[in-house]
Amino acid sequence: MINITFFGAAHEVTGSCHLLEIGSKKVLFDCGMFQGGDFNEGKNHDRFPFGPKEIDAVIVSHAHTDHTGRIPKLVREGFRGSIYMTKATCDLAKIIWDDAYNIMVYDHKKFQSPILFDESDIELAAAQCRGLDYYEKVDLGDGISFVLKDAGHIFGAAFIELTAEGKTICYSGDIGNDSVPILRDTDQLGKIDLLLCESTYGDRIHESDEERKKILLDIVKEGVARGGVIMMPAFSVERTQEIIYMLEELMTEDKTLPKIPIFVDSPMAIRALPVYKRYPEYYDHQAADKFVRDGDGFLSFDNLFLTETTEESKKINHVPSPKMIIAGAGMMNGGRILHHAKRYLSDPNSMLVIVGYQAQGTVGRKLYEGAEYVTIHNEEVPVRATVRAVGAFSAHADQKKLLSWVRNAEKIPERIYCVHGEAHAATELAHRFRDELGVKALVPENGERIVV
Repeated sequence: MINITFFGAAHEVTGSCHLLEIGSKKVLFDCGMFQGGDFNEGKNHDRFPFGPKEIDAVIVSHAHTDHTGRIPKLVREGFRGSIYMTKATCDLAKIIWDDAYNIMVYDHKKFQSPILFDESDIELAAAQCRGLDYYEKVDLGDGISFVLKDAGHIFGAAFIELTAEGKTICYSGDIGNDSVPILRDTDQLGKIDLLLCESTYGDRIHESDEERKKILLDIVKEGVARGGVIMMPAFSVERTQEIIYMLEELMTEDKTLPKIPIFVDSPMAIRALPVYKRYPEYYDHQAADKFVRDGDGFLSFDNLFLTETTEESKKINHVPSPKMIIAGAGMMNGGRILHHAKRYLSDPNSMLVIVGYQAQGTVGRKLYEGAEYVTIHNEEVPVRATVRAVGAFSAHADQKKLLSWVRNAEKIPERIYCVHGEAHAATELAHRFRDELGVKALVPENGERIVV
C-alpha cells in the first residue's frame, strides 16, 4: 500500500512537499519554502508534520526556492538520507540556498526577521545531494525505483516517475511553457496510474510562443520612447537567462532597436550563468548551435552589464535613462528589484513588466492587481509607472499545455491530484481533466492523505 500526504502546495502555489509512505520507506517529493508577503514567511518555521530523521530520501523536481528552500532546514533537523536531483539542479540548488541565506541575513539585520537555516546546514545538504542524468533509473530498495524526465520548466527541471508495488506515480514538479528559449520541450508522460499535477496556470491560456519575441520587442521600443526605466522582476534561474537570450536575438534581428544599457542586477542570476555553460547537453537544438558558435560569449552581448556587488548595483542609479533593469526576486518579495521599484514606480515614464507568477501577499501580486500604492521597506510608494503582465514569458505550462501533456501520455492516469495552484486555478484544471479526458481529478487539502 502507498500513502501520499500533501504537506504544501495544496490550494496554494508554494511550499511543495509531498510525503510518500511505501511499506517501511518514507520518501519526499520536494521540500520547498512557502512564499508570500515576506521572502521567508512564518509557515517555514513551523515544525515539519513528520519526523525529518525518518525520511529515507528526497527526490527533487527542480531548483526553485518553493521546491527546494526548506531542504537545509530538513537537514538541520536531522534528515541524513540522499537528495536526488539532476546534475544541473545540484549546482543550482546550492546557489539558491546560498542566496536565500544571504537574503535572510539581510532581512534579519534590517527588520529582525528570523533565519531558517545557516551556512553549515547548506553545506551538509549539498553533500547529501546525488546528481542524476535524465532517464537514469534509481533503485531505492524494497522494490521502489524512479526516473527523472525533462520537464522543460527551468534548467535541469524534471518530472518524477516512481514505481512501487505494481503502481507508477508521477509528480509533475513544474511543467514548462511551450517552445521556450534554450530548453528542450517537455518529455512525454509515461504509463502512469496516478499523477500529482501542477496547476499554477490551470485556469489561463498564455499568449503564443510566436508572440513572445514581438511582445518583448514592443516593450523595449515603448520603454525607449517613454525615456524611462524598464524594470523586470525576474526569477534569477531561467527567466533571467531566457530574457537575455531573447534580447540578444532581437538586437541581432532588428538593427533599428536602440542599444540601451541592460542590467542584470541579480547576484544569483549571475552565479547561475556558468551552470548554463556547464551543461550544454540540456539545450534545445537552436541554443546548442548558438553555444557552439559563441563559446564563452553565450548569453552575453555588448550592452549587457552584470552587477553582482552592492556597489555596482547602486551605480545603476546614475546611468541616464532609458535603461532596462532585470532583477530578482521574481515575486518582488525581496531582493534588489524592490530598491529599483521604490525609486522608479512613481515615475510615469517608467514601466514594470511582470513575467512570472506572483504569490498572494507579494508586492508583485499587488501591482499585478492594479494597486495605486505599495509598501516597500516600510515606505508607501505611489504607482505611476505603467505595469504590464505577460504570460508568454512564464516558465509554467498553461491550461492548454497541461491538458495536451496528459492527453498524449503513454497511458492516461486513472487519477489526477491538482497541486501547486491557487484554489480557482487547481479546481478549473481538475474540471477540465474530468470533462475532457474522463479522468477522476481532485484538488487535495493541505494535510490530506490518500491511498494508492
